[in-house]
Amino acid sequence: MLEPEPRAREHSARVVRAIRAEIERADGFVTFARYMQLALYAPALGYYVAGTRKFGASGDFVTAPELTPLFAQALAAQVEHILSASVEREILELGAGSGALAVDLLEALAARRARPARYRILEVSPELRERQRASIAQRAAAHLPRVEWLVELPAEIDGVVLLNEVLDAVPPHLIARRSDRWYERGVTWAGDRFAWSERPLRDARLRTLAAARFPDVGDFVSELNPAAESLVEELGRKLGAGSLIISDYGFPQHEFYHAQRSEGTLLGHYRHHVHADPFLWPGLSDLTAHVDFTAIAAAGERVGLNVTGYTSQAAFLLGCGILDRLHETGDPTSIAYLRAAAAVQILLSPAEMGELCKVLVLARENEKKDQNKDGKKDNERNRDGTLAGPGFALGDRSHRL
Repeated sequence: MLEPEPRAREHSARVVRAIRAEIERADGFVTFARYMQLALYAPALGYYVAGTRKFGASGDFVTAPELTPLFAQALAAQVEHILSASVEREILELGAGSGALAVDLLEALAARRARPARYRILEVSPELRERQRASIAQRAAAHLPRVEWLVELPAEIDGVVLLNEVLDAVPPHLIARRSDRWYERGVTWAGDRFAWSERPLRDARLRTLAAARFPDVGDFVSELNPAAESLVEELGRKLGAGSLIISDYGFPQHEFYHAQRSEGTLLGHYRHHVHADPFLWPGLSDLTAHVDFTAIAAAGERVGLNVTGYTSQAAFLLGCGILDRLHETGDPTSIAYLRAAAAVQILLSPAEMGELCKVLVLARENEKKDQNKDGKKDNERNRDGTLAGPGFALGDRSHRL
């Protein structure tokens, strides 16, 4: 693994000092959720808010939209389906990264004559906001007047909310069961470095959730993410009519808390290397934890949303016509086609993103449009998933949640 350059090492040292100071103020212990919050989001220091390049070939990881514009072109089919029943026809993207998804989705929707009236981006990083603005101005300037940047959620949402690889960056609590006792894993300062520490779990809600979700086996450590669930609930309460499209790494609950996954799903990402040390280069290394899609679906249902579809990324993109978009790339012997085909292979392969990433759509139907021409309610799906949109035409795994 590549060592950081001197300036980057200095930045990481500043992050370490800031987190260490908080640990000392907290009598030598902070929860892992708090540690991850500081490492990723501490003002001017955290991984996502400092001015380091994170996305793409020169960063630490590549998200699906950055692999190929074909991801957004396929997603546009599902977005168009949802916007057709929306009054305001707006899109809200949370955490737009480099801006690749916004650029390519706006272009794809324009080609379908389904441009949104407004495309809003919620972005906490000033540096990323400027990079997104520059990318849209350079690659899709005609759409720039439709784009608006936010620093907090709007009061109301009508249309499509996109959460692409967002929830896996929401800091979770790490809970450990040792014999018949419950502990919260946290972080302490030991000599010259961060180290794990555990304290008895005193939060009654976390204890109830862990007791209900953890398997009845021996020692077990895993994540609980009430913050991610709360975010979905908040979005659901603000959603007048439309859908949340959530795409991320994760599992249904019975797989997430499988007995063989006894150390959780926490991962670090640094310069395209995946590692298991959350204390490696704080502020320079991304931290993620997989998504419990059962819990996220339940969070949406608690605020009146319906699960209209859940499936693998591969099935979703195939249903949305990604292979048709690939064939439109041109000569199958050309360099451009071969590069696009290689990217699509990564998106669809079970060994890559195709099965590891899932797509969940939660919807609140427009009451004025909840009857279709056949007399069926729009939120009553056929078994082939067609009423849920093209992304679920090849099958729906909602029954596995």
